[in-house]
Amino acid sequence: MSSGAAVRLNKFISETGVCSRREADKWIEAGRVTCNGAPAALGTKVGEGDEVRIDGELLGRKKKQIYIALNKPVGVTCTTEEHVEDNIVDLVGHPERIFPIGRLDKDSEGLILLTNNGDIVNDILRSENNHEKEYIVTVERPITDLALAMMGTGVKIMGEITKPAKVSRLDDSTFRVILTQGLNRQIRRMCSALGYRAQRLRRVRIINIELGDLAPGKWRDLTEAEVAGLLPRNATAP
Repeated sequence: MSSGAAVRLNKFISETGVCSRREADKWIEAGRVTCNGAPAALGTKVGEGDEVRIDGELLGRKKKQIYIALNKPVGVTCTTEEHVEDNIVDLVGHPERIFPIGRLDKDSEGLILLTNNGDIVNDILRSENNHEKEYIVTVERPITDLALAMMGTGVKIMGEITKPAKVSRLDDSTFRVILTQGLNRQIRRMCSALGYRAQRLRRVRIINIELGDLAPGKWRDLTEAEVAGLLPRNATAP
């Protein structure tokens, strides 16, 4: 290891934008990563001058961190796998390798963030951090005040009670819901548990990032202020 400031190998790998820190751990455990010609271990630290390779390919230097907001249309799949038709990476067409933070299911639409910063992903997705995500939901028939109240206090899905949510009515069959967790297809399952079917589900906010008037299928770079509000408090924007 060089004498410069050293960082953990998984952080070093994620900062180059090739994958998240968690994925880097998997690659290290699988023996795909070497440091200065020797097999790397999970606790390996690296600094300036160290040579890191993945599957024999030399890893590049840290890249400029990218954060973008996309208005995902219905029908687009949140995957980086290029063989999947209508995948989100092809839709964005960014020159750098980026990946989505979390997901919206194929039938849902609205705001999703993409980045090449693998460090931030787990922090945003971790349920205990209570990051808010706001949705506008339309169901197939008028929804009762009781059903909305139950959705706000918690609904049993997949064997557990969902965290309390902020729920408000917009019209007979449309409501706003703000969640602080992200179970698989959570809102659709909550609606189903109460006897409704979500016809349209649109995410309009993630933490401090608003969808605004961004057109479906379009994306924009986050502003410096948005990035600062998104990053963990002990982190600094690039």
